[in-house]
Amino acid sequence: MALTGLRPMLYTEKIAETIAFYTSKLGFTLTHAAPGWATLRRDQVEFLFCLPNAHRPFQKPDCTGSFYINTDDVDGLWETLKEQTDVVYGIENFAYGMREFAVYDNNGYVLQFGQPVCVAAQ
Repeated sequence: MALTGLRPMLYTEKIAETIAFYTSKLGFTLTHAAPGWATLRRDQVEFLFCLPNAHRPFQKPDCTGSFYINTDDVDGLWETLKEQTDVVYGIENFAYGMREFAVYDNNGYVLQFGQPVCVAAQ
């Protein structure tokens, strides 16, 4: 039995602003929309955003982690995003073999972007 994808569904009370952020700043395309929800996609990455579930308490978007997105041009993406988003941390190489950076989306969710780098043998 294979798992064939992951599409996080995230709560927001700002559907229109979220669509604008993901399409204008991150290059996503709005693929589906209906009252209270939207699906955004870029290449093989897809996010679903919806209004909070009426049966659960909701005060603000919250996530204890981040969404890690692999890319084949992390430096180019950094150059595009560093001035137009709220940066969590700037681009750098990490000992675990990734070059990455992180930004906040308009809801406060953390989006990390990374690319493998060659780590010199020690």
